Amino acid sequence: MAIQYIIDTHTLLWYVADDRALGKNAGTVLDDPSSELILPAIVFAEACFIVERGKVSLSLPALIAAIDSDERITFVSLDRTIIERTITLTALGEMHDRQIVATALTLQDAGESVVVLTETCQEAPCL
Repeated sequence: MAIQYIIDTHTLLWYVADDRALGKNAGTVLDDPSSELILPAIVFAEACFIVERGKVSLSLPALIAAIDSDERITFVSLDRTIIERTITLTALGEMHDRQIVATALTLQDAGESVVVLTETCQEAPCL
């Protein structure tokens, strides 16, 4: 079973914007045409909000086009199971991060092999 990479919000934004802040390891995974990428709904929503507020040098249409054109990306909706898992992750202070981790744990519970890919990964094993 192949590892699937769950994309964090800034990972997505920095990759699409070709921002040098993106860590080397994260960039390598995202550049690999064989990488299987998971996009949690909360990441998409948060990324759109950040772009809308002008916090990155991307337009909303460019972000959406980049996501839509990448056939490696599987979109995972925010559902009741993920929300219920989210509320148990009290060690994480940020709700968005809780939902990303809850998505990963829910997929693991379903038998998937997943890793959360964060933006600052410079070298393994910080995925």
